[in-house]
Amino acid sequence: MNYSFLESEMIGKTVDKPVSGTLSGHAAGEPFDKLVNSIIRERYPYSTYRQFEYLNKLFSDNSGARSYTARTALFPNPTLAFLLNRGKSAVEKWSLSNLFEEKQNDTTDIVLIKDDSIFHLIDVKTRNIDKKAQPPNIISAYKLAQMCAYMIDNDDFNTFDIIYVEVDWKVDRQYLKCTNAVVREMFKADPATLYINWAAALQIQFHVCDLDQSYSGQKNWCYDYLRYFVKSTYKRTVKMKKQFAEPFEKYVRNDDSI
Repeated sequence: MNYSFLESEMIGKTVDKPVSGTLSGHAAGEPFDKLVNSIIRERYPYSTYRQFEYLNKLFSDNSGARSYTARTALFPNPTLAFLLNRGKSAVEKWSLSNLFEEKQNDTTDIVLIKDDSIFHLIDVKTRNIDKKAQPPNIISAYKLAQMCAYMIDNDDFNTFDIIYVEVDWKVDRQYLKCTNAVVREMFKADPATLYINWAAALQIQFHVCDLDQSYSGQKNWCYDYLRYFVKSTYKRTVKMKKQFAEPFEKYVRNDDSI
């Protein structure tokens, strides 16, 4: 699906400066996230949801499913259940009088469903172009590895994609103004180019505009990503052992508990 319309429609759009005066993080990003959502929803009004809205609709439309297992089985496939579902306790407690609300740690900002079968998981990232900043946290490398395992185990390919939208902005009087927008797809990025920040909870980090788009083929992507992740894990293990364990082994070498 082509999301290039976002790149043109977002440029020049403005949102109000946060009342708090904070121009970083969630306070600055949320208004643009909602703006991207409204543009997509205007084009696809009956198939665009926030993640929590999708869950509420899925469970509401299937009120007979009341257990965690039954509600999890409502998802089109196990991979989407893993990515979109809430925890067991939250799912079991869900009811029409106890609907889900938005959470910052949801996997995705926007869920767009095309032809009742293809899920586009859209995440919005924002950047103040007047300040230099390290690439943002995108997604847990471990969570991505788990996703790939689900896809391979269930032969679940080409039923969803992961889209990232970067909104670059600058302050314009009492507004934040979008100066540029880019759209990139995770499965088009060569897995070997993804940077895993092990010191930041295994977060994959990148500026969306810098994301490689040379790759094709979801199945091979999953295998290549897992190969990269496993190699990175062993490399990190060796480094941690050498830096944090070996210098102190002489003090505990006779300790049978190690």
